Amino acid sequence: MKAPVYTMTGDQGTTSLASGTRVLKCDVRIEAYGSVDELNSQIGVLAVETCQAYPEIYDLLIKTQNKLFNIGAYLANEAAAEVNGVGDEDIKAIEEMIDKMYEKLPRAFRFVLPGGSRYSALADVCRTTARRAERRIIALAQESAVDAVVLRYVNRLSDFFFVLSRYNNVVTGTDEVFWEK
Repeated sequence: MKAPVYTMTGDQGTTSLASGTRVLKCDVRIEAYGSVDELNSQIGVLAVETCQAYPEIYDLLIKTQNKLFNIGAYLANEAAAEVNGVGDEDIKAIEEMIDKMYEKLPRAFRFVLPGGSRYSALADVCRTTARRAERRIIALAQESAVDAVVLRYVNRLSDFFFVLSRYNNVVTGTDEVFWEK
C-alpha cells in the first residue's frame, strides 16, 4: 500500500492552500504559516526540556503549540476573516507568565547573548524563530488582511521566550552571557 504522505503534487514546487488553490512553495502565505510551524516544532523541543523543571511553563507551552496550530490553519486559509481559538485572553496568559518570571530577574544593564544553559539557549532559539514568524506574518499582512490578534500573540511569544531564557539561567544559578563590545 502506498503511504498517503507522499502525494507527488508538490514535486514541481507548488502546494495547496486550505481552499485548494495551488501556490508556489515560496509564496508569502506559505512562508508565514511555515514559520509558525517551525516555531511550533522548536517549542516542542523546549517543552521536552521543560516538563520536569517547570510544570506550569510546560502547560503554557503545550497550550501555545495548540494556539500556533490554530494560527497556522488560519494563515493557510486565505478566506478566513479571523483566527479561531486564539484571543486576548491567550495574550494575557502569556503576559502574566512573563510578569511572574520577570519579578525574579535582576536588571540587565547590557545586552544578554543567547545561551548560558542548554535550556536557555533553546528558549532563545524559540525567541528568534518567533521573531521570524512575526516578520513573515507582517509580510503577508502587506498583501492580505491578517487578524490583529495573530500579530500580537506571536509578538508576545518572542518576549516570553526572552524572559524565559533569562529566568532559567537566574533560577538555576547559571551565569548569563553578556555582549562585550
